[in-house]
Amino acid sequence: MTAPHFIQLYQHNAAAVAQELLQGLSAPQAFTSPKYLYDALGSRLFEAITELPEYDLTRTEAQLMQLHSASMAAQLPRGACWIDLGAGNCEKAGRLLGLMGAGRYVAVDISVDFVRQALEVLQRQHPGLPMAGLGVDFSGGLQLPAELALDPAQPRVLFYPGSSIGNFTPEQAQGFLRNLHAGCGSAVGSGLLIGVDLLKDPAELEAAYDDALGVTAAFDLNLLLHINRLVGTDFAVRDWRHLSRFNAPLSRVEMHLQARHAVTVQWPGGQRQFAAGDTIHTENACKWTVPDFAALLRNAGFAQTQAWTDPAERFAVFWAQAR
Repeated sequence: MTAPHFIQLYQHNAAAVAQELLQGLSAPQAFTSPKYLYDALGSRLFEAITELPEYDLTRTEAQLMQLHSASMAAQLPRGACWIDLGAGNCEKAGRLLGLMGAGRYVAVDISVDFVRQALEVLQRQHPGLPMAGLGVDFSGGLQLPAELALDPAQPRVLFYPGSSIGNFTPEQAQGFLRNLHAGCGSAVGSGLLIGVDLLKDPAELEAAYDDALGVTAAFDLNLLLHINRLVGTDFAVRDWRHLSRFNAPLSRVEMHLQARHAVTVQWPGGQRQFAAGDTIHTENACKWTVPDFAALLRNAGFAQTQAWTDPAERFAVFWAQAR
């Protein structure tokens, strides 16, 4: 049995993180990147969110993958190098590698420690499949280092499930997808397999991001504690409430933290006063129609696309061939 190869490129830069967060908190409309929702507790809370009745995205995607796996296998290249973006526990890709006849697997996450155990388990399930873990922050663009020794003649399948593309505005998504198109390389048959949450009734979407048990509220509010640790702010959770609202003109759910009353937040060297009702914009979740997202992929350089949906057309998985 081969052993996974691990490459850690991302290095935490405390000063750069603090600068990014404080710039966002000081903006006229305060905001933070959604990646800061996922500290250790935030990641566990998100796992709990995926079990909630209001949030069926993860379950629907799994159903869709199972329903259309044969059709996908007929379209995707055999023997390809699968590059799993935001691999986490590697479960989603793990269910597909054998079915799709993968020739290599690369699990990409911000830290190889996040994927190490999962990748070692997956290696035992596929003992002859070369595997690697790559620790990079690909939110600003995917960089595949020379250390991976990718074969330029081997097709690549970039795998980006779960609808994380919805965290980007359409303009940001366009640039990100162009970068992924470049990451597909030049081999014939390469492409992107990506999950996309589809537009639904606004009331249903708002409930999915503000569940009755308050798990999503805890997920959002935990961000304040994470920022306190990263920047030295003095946020108090009791001063804030979670808001979820559907922005119809922009076709997205927005998550905000709203000040319950006037509050001053301090940090080393600065502070900001929030009036009652002021918000910190913590996440966007853009929702798409199948034709609109197909057009976005084509504008990013992908030559042709195919989409599969669940029977109720709540979620879609696109195969976008690079050339």
